[in-house]
Amino acid sequence: MSRLIVVSNRVPDPAKGPPAGGLAVALNSALEKMGGVWMGWTGKSSGVKEPGPLQFVERGNITFALTDLSRRDLAEYYTGFANSVLWPLCHYRLDLTEYARKDMAGYFRVNRLFAERLRPLIQPDDIIWIHDYHLIPMASELRRLGVGNRIGFFMHIPWPSPDVFFTLPVHEAIIDNLTAYDLLGFQTEHDVENFALALKRDGIGRDMGDGWMAAYGRRFQAKAFPIGIDVAEFASTAREAVRSKAVKRTAVSFAGRDLIIGVDRLDYSKGLTHRIDGFERFLIANPAWRGRTTLLQVTPKSRSEVQGYSDMQRQVAEHAGRVNGAMGTLDWTPIRYINQSVGRNTLAGLYRIARVGLVTPLRDGMNLVAKEFVAAQNPADPGVLVLSRFAGAARELDAAVLVNPYDVEAIGNAIARALSMPLEARVERYTAMMARIEQNDISKWSADFLGMLQPEQQRTTEPALA
Repeated sequence: MSRLIVVSNRVPDPAKGPPAGGLAVALNSALEKMGGVWMGWTGKSSGVKEPGPLQFVERGNITFALTDLSRRDLAEYYTGFANSVLWPLCHYRLDLTEYARKDMAGYFRVNRLFAERLRPLIQPDDIIWIHDYHLIPMASELRRLGVGNRIGFFMHIPWPSPDVFFTLPVHEAIIDNLTAYDLLGFQTEHDVENFALALKRDGIGRDMGDGWMAAYGRRFQAKAFPIGIDVAEFASTAREAVRSKAVKRTAVSFAGRDLIIGVDRLDYSKGLTHRIDGFERFLIANPAWRGRTTLLQVTPKSRSEVQGYSDMQRQVAEHAGRVNGAMGTLDWTPIRYINQSVGRNTLAGLYRIARVGLVTPLRDGMNLVAKEFVAAQNPADPGVLVLSRFAGAARELDAAVLVNPYDVEAIGNAIARALSMPLEARVERYTAMMARIEQNDISKWSADFLGMLQPEQQRTTEPALA
């Protein structure tokens, strides 16, 4: 049986193990089963010096191969091209892209560094799974070093439409690098369609049917693999968490008011100011609900090193403060805005007691908060999910109350509808969504991708290149 090699920008601390229930658990489980290597960045900087040699940590069947990055690497590869160009571009925020040739060069240089460090660890039968937009060029770099192994790539964020993607000055190089993979995984069919259209529109490739594509004289597969969660584990966590002191104390503090919850890290793709404006419109249009419901918005800080994120933090806080100042009373604060992390178990319990889950990103590859909210619900008395139609999760969770996140009136109307929804309708929607997330859980996502990446799968399905 082939070993598995996973490469990701960040690697969980081997001493602590993977965070409960998430992507890291699925990758850790696959590695334990198949044996292999997990390579990535330690999260530490070597400063002005070049990174030292790989650091190896053995944990069961897994060898963790960890590298530091220099201050220059982080500025150009991570903060620069990955998070100031590719991230905003893929989330349709062209106004926020800050392209610089030195950052692009740094992005390719760090991918070359990763490939050169990984190359001596690769055995002939290994299969290699690369993760996310930070590491798009890695397969090309490995191919240049003579690696002929099967290599797959999974894009965790959205793939934009051709008109948006083609604004990237080096879009041809990005496409060229992606075609070096044997299997490309995307979150949704819409992402696959956008990628295929980019090949066609640029005249560099074509869709051969049945998930096969051709470009630059190469054949490769591209398919949607919607990522999921460990549904049973999260549901169990939520059931236990409602009995915890933290959740009980929080529930008491709402004094019988209905809880609306939003949980997002601080990012312009999450539509936080639109969401707050939508909640305000709801209160204006439905004065009877004033004093009877509270929006709890949990928004941990992120990427403070990227320009614009501190401004965004101020804007969101100002929006929440304006609503609280205009509509709050001595004994009621409409919005509780928490700008720090809340523990996973506590969040699970808060999801379970919430009447509405407000998940309204302007654009999202999947959004696992939506799936976690559904999994956490009490089947006998579930809350209602209000979900952006531009989140990848909306392709599966079409029984949610779907909303245009740019339309603050629509958000307000959706909140009113959710809070007033009869029990029978809530149970019907919950049951449909729960069935979908149980069918497409995190284990299935991992197994489906790795099953298609296996060498024998290629031999039985690959079409001839005409």
